Amino acid sequence: MSHDDANMDCSQALYRMMEYVDGEMTPADTQALRAHLASCSPCLAERDLDQVLREIVQRSCACEPAPPRLRATIMQRITTICDDGSWSEVTQVRQISTEG
Repeated sequence: MSHDDANMDCSQALYRMMEYVDGEMTPADTQALRAHLASCSPCLAERDLDQVLREIVQRSCACEPAPPRLRATIMQRITTICDDGSWSEVTQVRQISTEG
């Protein structure tokens, strides 16, 4: 499944969906993903699911801070990633940090 809505196809939209749900995209990327969602019901359904999942995790973990060791590991990985520019690891770290 692939569309050409503002230069974003389904694979790009799904890959960046959590970034969108978390409000971490640039305005231009946000607009491109919104344009894609406006005409792609499967990706829109995935966005809805990701939003619900984010809300559940946030409610479940709102009172529990991440353990210090996890925070230190995340910060170390972010520093390492920023130094070598590896985007795929940044996404993994972002996902880990939202879990804790």
